[in-house]
Amino acid sequence: MTETPEFESFEGSEIEKSFKCPYCNEKISMLLDISEPGRQIYFEDCEVCCRPIQITYSSDQGRLVDFFAQKM
Repeated sequence: MTETPEFESFEGSEIEKSFKCPYCNEKISMLLDISEPGRQIYFEDCEVCCRPIQITYSSDQGRLVDFFAQKM
């Protein structure tokens, strides 16, 4: 499981979050919508190995509070 609350770029209500795939361990990135406060859960395939990743993150007042990427 990957857990890092840092982010790389911010534009409006989205941030680009880089992290390592929990399957292939390659660095990938995804855009996260932080416009709505609270916890978000969704599924997206790794752009390298194509395996499904469960993405869970929380935001508050336009800031990323926590982030988890885990195997399904």
